[in-house]
This record gives sequence, structure tokens and C-alpha cells, in this order.
Amino acid sequence: MTHRKLILATALLLAAPTAALADAIDGNWCSADGQHMTIHGDNITTPGGKQIKGNYDRHAFDYVVPAGEAGSGETVNIVLRSEYLAVSRQGAANAPVKEWRRCTNRTS
Repeated sequence: MTHRKLILATALLLAAPTAALADAIDGNWCSADGQHMTIHGDNITTPGGKQIKGNYDRHAFDYVVPAGEAGSGETVNIVLRSEYLAVSRQGAANAPVKEWRRCTNRTS
């Protein structure tokens, strides 16, 4: 019995890092209106296609909209709600919230 518990504990420890990575904000995100963005650590490819740096946290990200994109100079705050859902707000605290879903099979 002790041997079995050791094997089970080892298997759980080995699986834990993989499961933990799944709930990070990193990845490709798509909105219902056809926009997409990619977050990888403190790097983001914005919905307007610019590659810039932002402020990364495992479950949140924020950045300042770069010149040439709608709302230039405003801050966008993105919060992970679940493994497959994030929400963002651009500008004022009472601005509308936008939903983002993990992209599926995005090419380009």
C-alpha cells in the first residue's frame, strides 16, 4: 500500500506544473467582432497588430494603446476569468467590457 501511495503522489506532482500552466493569460485570444491578440509574458501583439510590451501577471495584463490604433494612449486592462475566457476594458473604469475567447486554429 505504501508503494502505491508513493507512485500516486509522484504522478500528481509531475502533473501539477502542466495543469498550472493551463490557467495563465498567455496565448491567442479572439473576440466576437473578429479581433485577435496574442500575449506571451510581457509581450503582446495588440488587436491592431503592433508588438509592444505591457505589464504581465499570470492572470492579468495591461498595456497602453500604441499610436496609430483606436484609443491611442488609453490603458487596456485584461483579466483572465477562466481558462478559455478573458475580459478587457479600455480607458475609463465605466467603459464597456469586451469578452475574449481562446482562439481555435487561428492562421495568420
